[in-house]
Amino acid sequence: MKVTDHIEKSKSTLFSFEILPTLKGKDINDIYNSIEPLIEFDPSFINVTYHREELVFKMLNNGLHQKVASRKRPGTVSICAAIKNKFGVDTVPHLICGGFNADDTELALIDMHYLGINNVLALRGDPIKGEPQFLPENGGHAHADTLVKQVAQMNKGRYLDDEIVEGIPTDFCIGVAGYPEKHFEAQNLKTDLKYLKKKVDAGAHYIVTQLFFDNKRFFNFVDDCRNVGITVPIIPGLKPITTLKHINFLPKTFNIDMPEALADELEKCKNNDQIEQVGIEWGIEQCRELKQAGIPVIHFYTMGKSNAVKEICKATF
Repeated sequence: MKVTDHIEKSKSTLFSFEILPTLKGKDINDIYNSIEPLIEFDPSFINVTYHREELVFKMLNNGLHQKVASRKRPGTVSICAAIKNKFGVDTVPHLICGGFNADDTELALIDMHYLGINNVLALRGDPIKGEPQFLPENGGHAHADTLVKQVAQMNKGRYLDDEIVEGIPTDFCIGVAGYPEKHFEAQNLKTDLKYLKKKVDAGAHYIVTQLFFDNKRFFNFVDDCRNVGITVPIIPGLKPITTLKHINFLPKTFNIDMPEALADELEKCKNNDQIEQVGIEWGIEQCRELKQAGIPVIHFYTMGKSNAVKEICKATF
């Protein structure tokens, strides 16, 4: 079932979450073990991220270093198929611009279509680690709106091969990312909303946001979206703080602010257990307020760790 179908058929706030593919060389049971504690809360769909290649330097026999591309977390589409088969839950594979040209993208979408996966989250993706800025592949997409447009064209039966006159239309529900506190590369929130509207106008069916800790930012973002003519469902993305490292890592990495009340509570913590408890309590309050506002879905970024999300769901779903 499509994400938008889940939303349209539900009379209450739905639950969904996102996981990472396992590291190369690991077993898929690691993924199953992270999902199983959350199945009791009846997730409507599960997102699986896509991780592009990283640049690493390997020493050669002559003592010089060679730059080599390496992918540490492969298998997004196959993981989605495995989850759907094992748990009977709809899955949403991430599809990114980086590392793909348009032909690669089409082949990936064909594989998803064959597997009965009819949801996709279309993202530009991050630059390769070690590179100063995002660079598209030769013949690939530089921005998410043109990636969305390619998926939308396939939904009309239009493929890249000109010889395919009457191609079978795919039926993908297309999600895109939104940023309540703006994308870090955007000049300001107004320009960021302009680019978001381009993605929606290109064919996106819903928006899922970057994580945030201040619900006011989300509610203001929704109002701003509606004011510029964006009418598709907007799903908030949440991530509970669970470690001391998160206090500095999350604001810096995701370009977000910590509310003063949350920062004050975190300052009192001496270890990860205390941090996690504060994160759970803050997440519960966020969820309760979002549910009271009638938000269609609350989406959690689990990063493969389910304990904190489980505790929040026990109190709110």
